[in-house]
Parts: sequence; structure tokens; C-alpha cells
Amino acid sequence: MTPNPEWPGLPVVVAGLGLSGISAARVLHGLGARVTVVDGGDGEAQRARAAELEAAGIAVRLGDGETLPEGTRLIVTSPGWPPSSPLFTEAALVEVPVWGDVELAWRLRRPLPETGEPAPWLAITGTNGKTTTVRMLASILTAAGRRTAAVGNVGVSVLDAVLAEEPYDVLAVELSSYQLHWAPSLRPHSAAVLNLAPDHLDWHGTMEAYAADKGRIYEGNQVACVYNLADPVTEELVRGADVEEGCRAIGFGLGAPGPSQFGVVDGILVDRAFVPERQKNAAEIGAVEDVHPPAPHNIANALAAAALARAYGVDSKAVRDGLRAFRPDAHRIAEVAVVGEVAYVDDSKATNTHAAAASLAAYRPVVWIAGGLAKGATFDELVVGAASRLRAAVLIGQDRGLIREALARHAPDVPVIEAAEGQTGAVAMAEAVRTAAGLAQPGDTVLLAPACASMDMFTDYGQRGDLFAEAVRELEK
Repeated sequence: MTPNPEWPGLPVVVAGLGLSGISAARVLHGLGARVTVVDGGDGEAQRARAAELEAAGIAVRLGDGETLPEGTRLIVTSPGWPPSSPLFTEAALVEVPVWGDVELAWRLRRPLPETGEPAPWLAITGTNGKTTTVRMLASILTAAGRRTAAVGNVGVSVLDAVLAEEPYDVLAVELSSYQLHWAPSLRPHSAAVLNLAPDHLDWHGTMEAYAADKGRIYEGNQVACVYNLADPVTEELVRGADVEEGCRAIGFGLGAPGPSQFGVVDGILVDRAFVPERQKNAAEIGAVEDVHPPAPHNIANALAAAALARAYGVDSKAVRDGLRAFRPDAHRIAEVAVVGEVAYVDDSKATNTHAAAASLAAYRPVVWIAGGLAKGATFDELVVGAASRLRAAVLIGQDRGLIREALARHAPDVPVIEAAEGQTGAVAMAEAVRTAAGLAQPGDTVLLAPACASMDMFTDYGQRGDLFAEAVRELEK
């Protein structure tokens, strides 16, 4: 198959009937490809989606996501399908390539009238902080007067973005490890890996494979590979990348920056990378107080976004204005209320230990509400790092016992109460909040940072956070 196939009549299989699969199927059908969507499910939701696609002339096969249709020349997969899927094993035997939606979007980019080149991609990945950072970056680019969007795993579909009637000047692209695995041709203008911690190992198989897929984001970078000074693995990924000549490694961290780094000096955000004579000069690009909220991990996110924006050529004033204008999405370290001199903070999005550790590091002392589905995680390292900050812990959810045992090993003096046993939804969260309120003292923070997934008790992390906020408002009454 040629690198840029002739689409009309090309037999293409789209794996998965989720949002990205439906988007890919419609785009490919519009290009003239002969599209078949396959999905292992055969429930009511799948049948409804299939009917819509079939009405548009797209073939759909439900109940069998493992058999490769005869004559297939290309597979475009939804991000969640693991490489071990039988469909891909069969494809490899007959040398049928597999692309993700990001790879398809990359190949369908159109040149801008002004430059004759497609809009550059500023790409971001990492275990935690991707969505916040990519939206910060989009806010900065907007402040600089660029037509842009936060795309990928957030905001606008990356396929919709590259095919938009009114083209974008530059894209801020959030990429998961799944998407990077299936995007072999991706070559961003500049990219950042924010951090790395064990996650999605059931999909990738090993931590090494997970890290390797994250590191793909640096391949072919033109201007800057941005890495986290506090996370040596991210720098190792930069060292192993094959980049364009002249591309630079740019570090970010919370200390005073050295040359080719971004950092913080006396509450000021500082660039010592994209300035003349960086050995002795620096540029002020904002202040800690411009970042909302000014938690340590969020300041790091802001520095990474600033580094990518500066690599693209944005001036320091636009960086400051963009950070000031940005507000995080719901359920990301959001203060709900202060009741009886106790702050209540919703970080329901902290669904793994790495995210919870960052959240816990922002407050002291903390009454910690934690628990849910552990997804194979262990909690010893998290508890060791947070023990000195804990006033008490309120544990909920299916795998609460794992957190309780880690607390017993590493923080035996911290009071631990298990709440809402056998309960779900609003009743469970109300009990957890009331319990935490009874343990908190004036000046404390009651922090919902579960370090676990939510589906054992709630619809998703969003509902978990919403119910936390409702329970806090009941306290206010």
C-alpha cells in the first residue's frame, strides 16, 4: 500500500463504533473509501449507531470485532483497541497496515494558503495533566492572536480540526499513549511529555512499552522537545528520539531555570530557552499568581504550555495573558467551598496514584477522601509521600482495603475511617463528606483525590465530583 493511498474504492475497516470510530468512518466514506465498521458489541447502543451509519451508506458488522473482512487494505482503529486484538494479528499476517485516528488526521492535513504548509501541531502527552496543559496552550495561542483549538483527547476532534472549512493556524494536540501507538508518521513541530507513571499497563503489557509509546511524540520534532526536569524518564525519551537537525531539548521545573530551561524565581515564571544569549539572559513570562489554581503540579503544567508556545514563537506577554485567561475544567483540583474554615476541594479527576500524589502535595493538612477501583495499582509510594500531610483518611469504594493497608504500613498514626460501605451514588458521597467534615479542623482541606477509578460507585469521575460538590453545599446549609 502506498504512503498516501488513493481513497476512492479503497476497502477500509474501521475498528470500533465509538465516537472516534464513527468520525473516522464518516470521513473515510466522504473520501470515497469502501468502509466497513466492525465492533464486538451488539447491544442497543451499538445497533442505534450502526443504523445511522448504514443509512449513510457505510457497512457495519456487529458482534464480531476479531475477523478481518476479506480484501481489506487498511484498518483505522479506535484508540482503545489493544495491539493484541485478534483483528490486528490477522492484519499483520497479510501485511495490512493499522492506523489510528491521529495517523489518519495527520495524513489528511491540508496546506495553509499563507504558507503552503499544513498547520503545525504542538503536541502534549503524559500520564497526568494533558488536558489542562493543552487547554492552557490553546489559551496562550489565542491570546497571541492565532486561530487555534485544543484537539485530540479534548475539545475538537483532531479529524474535524484538520478538515475544518476555515483552517486553523496551529493546533494544540493532546495525545494518549494509545493514539501515539497507532500514529507512526506523526512529526509534530514541538512536543512535551509532562510525566510518566505506571498506567494502562493492561493495554501496553509493560511499563517499558508504555514509555516507548509516550516517547513517540518526540519523533521528528522540528524545534523543541519539552521534558520535565523532575521526571528523568522524560529526558531519557528525548535523548532516544530521532529529531530534525537543530531541534532542542527544553526542560521545565519548579526551581530556578538554567540555560534552555523554564522555571520559577521568586514567584515569577521565567524562560531561559527562547531568549538571546540564554547563558546570561532570561525573560519573564508571567507569575505564579497568573496560574489557576497555583498548585505545584499546575504551575509545572503552565511552564510546559509556555515552553511549547515560545517554541512556536509566541511573545512573553501573550503567555502571561493566556495563563491569566485560562480556567481549568471541572473536577480538576477545584475549590468547591469553605465551610467552617475548612476548604473542600474536588479533584475527582485524580483517578490514579500519580494524579492523587500531585493533588495531595498542594495542601496541608488534608482530610483525604480516597478509594474506588484500583485498576491494579499499589498505594505504598503514594502514602509514603503524603503521610506528613494527612490529618485523616476517609476511604470508600471496592478497593479501599488496599489503601487502608498502605496507610497502616506507612502512616499508622493517621486516623482511617471507612465510609459508605455497600452504598453508591449520592448517599455514599454524602456520608463520606459528613465523615470528613467531622474529622477536619479549621485551616484543613477536605480533598477528594480518590487515586482510583469511579465506576464501582458512580457513573464516572464527573458524577463523583458533582455529588461531592452537592454534599458540600448541604454542609453549607
